Amino acid sequence: MDTSSTSTAGSPPPFEGARLVIAMGVSSSGKTTVGKLIAEELSAPFLEGDDYHPESNIKKMSAGIPLTDDDRWPWLDSMGKALHEAAEKAGLAVGACSALKRAYRDRLVEAAGEPIVFVYLDGSYAEIDRRMKARKNHFMPESLLKSQFATLQPPGKDENAIDVPIAATPQIVADEAMEKLGYLKAFRRGR
Repeated sequence: MDTSSTSTAGSPPPFEGARLVIAMGVSSSGKTTVGKLIAEELSAPFLEGDDYHPESNIKKMSAGIPLTDDDRWPWLDSMGKALHEAAEKAGLAVGACSALKRAYRDRLVEAAGEPIVFVYLDGSYAEIDRRMKARKNHFMPESLLKSQFATLQPPGKDENAIDVPIAATPQIVADEAMEKLGYLKAFRRGR
C-alpha cells in the first residue's frame, strides 16, 4: 500500500495564504465594526461593501425591496476588484460585505482574481433583530432582515471561511477572528 500521500500531520487551513479578508453576514451582524477592527490590527486598508452599491441598489433597499441577483452582480464585481487593487498597494486588504450566498462569495473571489477568506459573523435572528432595532441612520430597513436570513447560506466546510459567533463584544469577536487568521500577521510584518 502506498502511504506517500497519507499524512498524520495537521494540514494548514485552506485559506492560508489569502491576503484578502471579508467580514460577512446579515445586516447588523457587525461586519463593518469587526472588519475595521481586523483591518486596524493588520494595519490594512478597510473597504465598506455598502460603498460599492450602485445608487439603484440603495434606492431599492431603502424602499424595503430585496435585491435580485442581477442587482448584486455589478456590486460584487466592483467590491472584489477594489479589494484586489487595495491589496496590490498595501499587501493585504479587509472588507465588509454581506456575501450571503455561496454564489456571491464565488463571484467576489472571481472578481478579485485571488483567494478571499470570509469571516462569517454568526448570530441568531433574535440577536440580529435586537441590534438592527438599535441602529440609526442606515438604509437597510428591519423588514429586509427576514429576507436576508432566508437568503443566507452559511459558508460550507469546503469554503475559505471561518465562523465566529457574535454574542461577545466586537473587540472579542475581532480577536477571535484574528486568532483563527494568525497567518495574516506575516503579511503585516512583510510590508
